[in-house]
Amino acid sequence: MKKLLPLRWISALVLLMTFSGPAAAEQSRQLGPWEVHYNAFNSTLLRPEMAQQYSLQRSETLATLNLAVLDTTKPGKPAQQVTVTGYVMNPLSQQQQLTFQEVREGDAIYYLTQTRFSHRETLRFFITIKQGAQSHELRFHQEFWAN
Repeated sequence: MKKLLPLRWISALVLLMTFSGPAAAEQSRQLGPWEVHYNAFNSTLLRPEMAQQYSLQRSETLATLNLAVLDTTKPGKPAQQVTVTGYVMNPLSQQQQLTFQEVREGDAIYYLTQTRFSHRETLRFFITIKQGAQSHELRFHQEFWAN
């Protein structure tokens, strides 16, 4: 029963991302042989028990990034042994390194990180995904609002 509970939380998070508007909507990009799914949202959208489970903080000025990498040569299966690194840049071009936490639940693998923001601040994300000699960069920007 304990293994099912985190999967329910993830399902709840996916539903939350689906119905909470464009600021939290999941996005995806094709990068080489990978389909990268990502969403960045205000950490106050995390349920307290979910935040505790994954050692995440909840704050009005803290963004959470959730990223999953799927191997398009094996539909529906996550890419194995992927290394995710990156940084975020604010409008003043100040950089902050991101430290990703790998989460494995059954066949699912996803990566979580958090970063600070100011109210109505647009952050630019630069994420590098590597597997063996293959490397691709995901770049996107998003505006965050303090709740």
